[in-house]
Amino acid sequence: MEKLIITVAPTGNVPTIDKAPHVPLSPAEIAEDIFLCWQAGAAIAHIHARDEDGKPTADPEVFSEVAKRVKEKCDIIIQFSTGARAGKNAAERGVCIDKKPEMASLTTGSSNFADSVNYNPPELIKELALRMKKQGVKPEIEVFDLSALEYAKDLTGKGILETPLHINLVLGVPGSLAGTPRNLFFLLENLPDASTWSVTSIGRTHAQLSALAIVLGGHVRTGLEDVIELEKGQPISNLQLVSRLVNIAMAYGREIATPNEARKLIGLSCNI
Repeated sequence: MEKLIITVAPTGNVPTIDKAPHVPLSPAEIAEDIFLCWQAGAAIAHIHARDEDGKPTADPEVFSEVAKRVKEKCDIIIQFSTGARAGKNAAERGVCIDKKPEMASLTTGSSNFADSVNYNPPELIKELALRMKKQGVKPEIEVFDLSALEYAKDLTGKGILETPLHINLVLGVPGSLAGTPRNLFFLLENLPDASTWSVTSIGRTHAQLSALAIVLGGHVRTGLEDVIELEKGQPISNLQLVSRLVNIAMAYGREIATPNEARKLIGLSCNI
């Protein structure tokens, strides 16, 4: 079985200090948290940016500052988010791509959040994908439903996306696919050939579906973007979340991938 790639998503767009007291918000805080998670076993850092007031921002200079600080500390793979909450159009959401991180997220379909729409129309998806291709940035395909997986296959057939794909299956978001083993198997049955895959399970199903992904040979994402409590009323940190997945993997005899091993597995250059 391949070594396990652990992605940490330390900040996201939603967590606030009052609900997640350990969430890092400033570039210095984010970089330090990523460094600690790298030491614990994380190979990829999925990065969102926050402004001086702690609110989501698409400002490329904030992304750049986080990346600079992270690179000074470790060799973790840097992945920028192009998600919908920090920017409304392709120009706003894609400007961070021009900073040339190794990876960037690319959601290939629209879906519902609890109180809003995860808006990703076809032309926006294509524009972001082509911008990544131009800058040599590998997309991580974010899949909230089967339609997003099918559209990624369509874009691959048209040469807009290139194989091998790295796909993140996101389950448990209110308004989208529930975090159940049945839904995970449903998506796995429809994965394109020669793709690597990861599971992100939001909230209370996080540990169970992460463990299932580890056993099945997939990879996993964790972090305060996805889960903010260990148990009801018990806040958790990014380091604790990464360490928990490492312990689960060790219990099943699954080795942890270093960043360079992860680069080879998902088709990135190791010349950083």
